[in-house]
Amino acid sequence: MGKDMQKTIVITGCSSGIGQVAAADLLARGYRVIAACRKPEDVARMNALGFTGVALDLDDAQSIDRAADEILALTDHRLFALFNNGGFGLYGPLRTLSRQQLERQFSTNFFGTHQLTMRLLPALEAHGDARIVNTSSVMGLISTPGRGAYAASKYALEAWSDALRMEVRRSGVRVSLLEPGPIQTRFTDNVTQGEPGKPVRNPGIAARFTLPPEAVLPKLRHALESRHPRQRYPVTLVAHVMSVLKRVLPGWMLDRILGSH
Repeated sequence: MGKDMQKTIVITGCSSGIGQVAAADLLARGYRVIAACRKPEDVARMNALGFTGVALDLDDAQSIDRAADEILALTDHRLFALFNNGGFGLYGPLRTLSRQQLERQFSTNFFGTHQLTMRLLPALEAHGDARIVNTSSVMGLISTPGRGAYAASKYALEAWSDALRMEVRRSGVRVSLLEPGPIQTRFTDNVTQGEPGKPVRNPGIAARFTLPPEAVLPKLRHALESRHPRQRYPVTLVAHVMSVLKRVLPGWMLDRILGSH
């Protein structure tokens, strides 16, 4: 891509996992990657690796506004894509979680995403053929004991993405959801547990279906580069199976499957 043709993408949650792998892949494909990270040391590392690092804490409205101002200045108010990937998991039985903990889960996984997207939306619309890709989860399709808070934040993201997709369609902005199942990243290490003494762990069978973060790359490329991006991209067998089971099984049977440990 020539400098004038180079497409700029903003990626949140770039310090590890899906965000880091996506940033490296898209840089190699010729994109200009603005890599948003919460920690200053990660921002510096992104700059050293050839990305444009930007400090962004999705749990902090002022931080989001500062980052958005910086991104708009860097892109001259014209942006090809936004990959809303940042977030974390709050696990634990609902009775162990406080209102404040739930507010932080939604602040990072949902409210921050809304604020950043709305600030950048005019720059995306100015591009004329822009993309917004949101990292949801298989937990945006189904909820299980101990993951109610995280699933609720992803259910919200799914509904928000559906509304946004219809609202911006005429402006040439396309909105897609990535729905990973078990992916081997530091996400699980960074989970906040409501009951540290009784951590919620992935069931043993999940390990058999866990894929590396690179598994999202073909889906992400399609969402960004296809003339007809899909609304949803399940990633991993678990996500594909659950999206089917949710449609075909009666609720009581799904409860029995998902509620058993």
